[in-house]
Amino acid sequence: MSLSSELIAAIEEARDHHGGPRAAMVESLRLIQLEHGWVSDAHLEEAAATLGVTTAEMEDVATFFSLIFRQPVGEKLILLCDGASCWLNGGEAVRDRVMERLGIGFGQTTPDGQYTLVNICCVGGCDHAPAAVIGRDRKLVGPLSPDDLDTLFGEDAR
Repeated sequence: MSLSSELIAAIEEARDHHGGPRAAMVESLRLIQLEHGWVSDAHLEEAAATLGVTTAEMEDVATFFSLIFRQPVGEKLILLCDGASCWLNGGEAVRDRVMERLGIGFGQTTPDGQYTLVNICCVGGCDHAPAAVIGRDRKLVGPLSPDDLDTLFGEDAR
């Protein structure tokens, strides 16, 4: 599966706007992920060729950033905060309950492909701690409780 002509044009525009190929690598990866949900090897290679950088350079950037996904993620992405404020407000208990409920750990996707759980050092919601960011639209939810995770899972709670 190759990149669409629109996506290639957007990558070229990013290169021109950001001042060159290396400066546009992160934006290019973000654009690919926005369209496809993750960055496959083929897409990474094609973006590298479009920018005129090596695949290895592009891979270095892609693997440096924890929110650039190099494998498919679930339909529902859960970014669970493990920052100080969330930890102090019961985040460990929430984490344990979420992992128990999903049957997965951080960086894993449920067998049905519905949920991917990612730990993140801060979601910027200390006033809602413990908090998480859910979905591709990145909605902040919290405060979360181990006994009430409905705001995290919605109607299809397990």
